[in-house]
Amino acid sequence: MAVRHRLVQASPRAVWDILADGNQYVEWVVGPSDVTPTSGRWPEVGATITYEVRLGPVRLQNESVVRHCVPGSVLEIEAKAGSLGTARIAIELRPWGEQCLVIVDEHPLRGPGGALHNVGVEALIQVRHRAMLSRLAKLCESEAGEQRRPDSADSPGSVEFRPGAGRA
Repeated sequence: MAVRHRLVQASPRAVWDILADGNQYVEWVVGPSDVTPTSGRWPEVGATITYEVRLGPVRLQNESVVRHCVPGSVLEIEAKAGSLGTARIAIELRPWGEQCLVIVDEHPLRGPGGALHNVGVEALIQVRHRAMLSRLAKLCESEAGEQRRPDSADSPGSVEFRPGAGRA
């Protein structure tokens, strides 16, 4: 079971907004391209999106189905990779001060993916999760920064903290 976490410099709400937008799936998940909503409203339970995964000249049609959702904090997806099988991918958001701790937990459910799951596969999943969490953080932090920027400079009473300022 591959578990990885990352502290994102954005609120849990900002992170959830990205996760809840099925059109942005290809922006933060490593591998998919050309996402198409198939059924339901993402991220409601049962909603599906299809997408293409390109591995060199090979193009695979895959699907992700929402299996569990607690709006604002938990999204569990079953990723269906055709003949390779399926995997459970759970994403949990935890408030961490004003930031968000994102925890990703993935493991195979069905098919050869489960039979072939070993330390080497686990290492590859960890590398993919690191890239995925980096992409997610970049999206969330850039959007959160854009939302904060106009207010922070203009708000009366806002004070810039500078370490060491005021010392003689």
